[in-house]
Amino acid sequence: MSRISKKFELLKNENKTCLISYVTAGDPSISDSLNIMKTLVNSGTDIIELGVPFSDPMADGPTIQRACERALSQNTSCIDIFELVKNFRKENNQTPVVLMGYLNPIERMGYELFAKLASESGVDAILVVDLPHEEAKDVITIFKKYNLESIFLIAPNTKVKRIKEISKYASGFLYYVSLKGVTGAVTLDVAKTIEQLKSIKESIDLPLAVGFGIKDAETAKILSNAADAIVIGSAIVNIIEKEQDNKSKANDDIMKLMNPIRLKLDEGIVSGDKA
Repeated sequence: MSRISKKFELLKNENKTCLISYVTAGDPSISDSLNIMKTLVNSGTDIIELGVPFSDPMADGPTIQRACERALSQNTSCIDIFELVKNFRKENNQTPVVLMGYLNPIERMGYELFAKLASESGVDAILVVDLPHEEAKDVITIFKKYNLESIFLIAPNTKVKRIKEISKYASGFLYYVSLKGVTGAVTLDVAKTIEQLKSIKESIDLPLAVGFGIKDAETAKILSNAADAIVIGSAIVNIIEKEQDNKSKANDDIMKLMNPIRLKLDEGIVSGDKA
């Protein structure tokens, strides 16, 4: 059983919601990223998503675009990210790590080599933002060869028939994008999102994560009633940007953001299955 499956099974048995945190690898440096990953785990994060910096992150808003720019200014490469995960694994062999990014850097390295090095470093899954499932068969086959799970995105306007098709290719979990548009958007219709999440869960067998636009503990708690995982991204990246010259404060502020979310998600936990 993979780390991701083990994590979701453990959390389900404890009636808890999975907390997934996103940061861009190499922002503001690789060494800082390692410290931030440790801080996230200490703040209650269950799964870490590491963004692979790319020069044209079309699905991301200004916050993560700037994070990619900062990482690329440090010449952060896929090799650097694999080394980052290796160093993280020296102290933590339990927390799943997902690489999230675009197809271009993977193609440049070569699918086979990328998958091999990612697996050897301790990466658990890959989410390729701009790879539709119709074009993913060959890539997924290589990922599977190296025991890497494939995470796919679902948009608010994705039809049920297509969701079912995507779920045939996906493993680990499915990631529901709660907003039309880019990461870091402001307005989230919570009631409508809950309705959509419940509808999606009826159509799939995989765990369902929800992200984009979740910035506080109250929203996370409400959405946790209809999802298996909550993803926090831009709110963390905002802190890193604001305090990039004060690393200690950045880590403290990340703790101040994430601890209340973890506590709120765990509030009122009772034995038995989640509603």
